[in-house]
Amino acid sequence: MSLGVGGVLSRVAELQEQLGLTPPPAAMPGSTSGDKFASALAKASGPGQGTSTASGPSGGDVVAAARKYLGTPYVFGGTDPKKGLDCSGLVQQVYEDLGVKLPRNSWQQATAGRPVASLGDAKPGDVLAFGSPVHHVAIYIGDNKMIAAPKPGDHVKVESVYEKPATIRRILDDVPAAAVQDMSSLRPAGLRGSVSGSGLAGVPYADLFLKAGAKHGVDPKLLAAVAKVESGYDPKAVSPAGARGMMQLMPGTAKGLGVDNPFDPEQAVDGAAKMLKGLLKEFKSMPLAIAAYNAGGGAVHKYGGIPPFSETQAYVPKVQRALAALGG
Repeated sequence: MSLGVGGVLSRVAELQEQLGLTPPPAAMPGSTSGDKFASALAKASGPGQGTSTASGPSGGDVVAAARKYLGTPYVFGGTDPKKGLDCSGLVQQVYEDLGVKLPRNSWQQATAGRPVASLGDAKPGDVLAFGSPVHHVAIYIGDNKMIAAPKPGDHVKVESVYEKPATIRRILDDVPAAAVQDMSSLRPAGLRGSVSGSGLAGVPYADLFLKAGAKHGVDPKLLAAVAKVESGYDPKAVSPAGARGMMQLMPGTAKGLGVDNPFDPEQAVDGAAKMLKGLLKEFKSMPLAIAAYNAGGGAVHKYGGIPPFSETQAYVPKVQRALAALGG
């Protein structure tokens, strides 16, 4: 049973009186020591609006943390506020300041927390994600405004929500501080380790996609989409070019990823997750990472985008459609 501040003060006074101590003048007009104690206790208790230690950080805390970075230069791939931030770097940094870990990429952040139905239902601190596939994220501050790191040559600033978000995610939902500390309720939905509710129910080898995704920080749905397009989830598949297994790894690529047997589904999925993690970090774009998985990173660099190979040009949208079908 909670006594409240007044009840606590009253109980303290009773105990002091029973022990023969001088009762604090908390209830007396003009008192000082009692007032100080009440003030300190009230500060410790918080205003009861989701800002107290017991309730963890609130959406207002998120907005306040984001405002600290206003004016920070936009730097593509930037994660250091002293040098510059990109859109997902800003969102990740703001939540990290509050003790909440979010994934690095915008498309991963667009699966964190829980969905919010519409902008009309959004609250300050929610993450707004734009594009399909997601290519931009921002922090909602209310009144149709958001804080974002918009583009090269610009800086972190407040701007209007210029288009309908593809998705809105509530990372903080008045969860207890303990839940924030262990982060389990804030991981991207696809990384929580349970097939049920992950969007992969009924997908072959779903448990392997979840396991490898959690291990390497890659969306399990992306792994499943690649497997579907590469082999139709067939662990014995062999391509005319010699790519092997469910994830269609070439022998040399498999060896470099530490995959001894690409026909072993668990090894293959783990190797593919490791590979995609590196490609996503290198290109900071899901379509380019998917293209590099098919054609190689060198080709993507050479052509400055998706290579003009008919196979790769068709491959990227196939994977994106498979990913969308999984809710990714």
